[in-house]
Amino acid sequence: MDLMVLSVQRNILSKGLGRILINDIPLPVELASFTSTVNGNNVSLNWSTSSELNNMSFEIERSVSGSGEWTGVGTVEGSGTTTEFRNYSFEDKALASGRYEYRLKQVDYNGNFEYHFLSGEVIIGVPAEFSLSQNYPNPFNPSTKINFDIPANTLVILKVYDIAGNEVKTLVNEQRNAGSYSVNFSGADLSSGIYIYRLQAGQFSASKRMTFIK
Repeated sequence: MDLMVLSVQRNILSKGLGRILINDIPLPVELASFTSTVNGNNVSLNWSTSSELNNMSFEIERSVSGSGEWTGVGTVEGSGTTTEFRNYSFEDKALASGRYEYRLKQVDYNGNFEYHFLSGEVIIGVPAEFSLSQNYPNPFNPSTKINFDIPANTLVILKVYDIAGNEVKTLVNEQRNAGSYSVNFSGADLSSGIYIYRLQAGQFSASKRMTFIK
């Protein structure tokens, strides 16, 4: 699903259609497009500009729909001053299921800023079933990602064991909302070898092997 840019505001917070200029000062960025694509529980944001003036950076902000509260999730460096098209991207990872809104806060070198809002909501769905994925990369050095899905709110415990069954590390031990999750595991302080990671979520239990090579 692709969503296009809705509006632009300069140094103001409220939404509105169209473009608002302050004292007829030219906007430092002409936004050509702003879209989103959902892949599992990750959101890829892509935008392009047709021209930029004194553009220092884009700050990516996310809000849970209807909350009115915005949280910064990343920053992408701007291109300063240019009349050429520029393409930008940012990936917001490991989101819980729900409805979200996004906006770009474009910041000038002199501190002025403007907002570009994504049109519509980004929806992260609820997984249909419990699952534990094979870690990636595997073999790994020094870190790897472990992904899992839970279709209902439940206590989630994710632990790593050595091949002899001794507990090495607890990665997760908390109540989690339904959704898809990604957890990073570092083996920097471990010896090379085979390790087992085990997920317990409600009545669901699964384990897989991973190989750490220094």
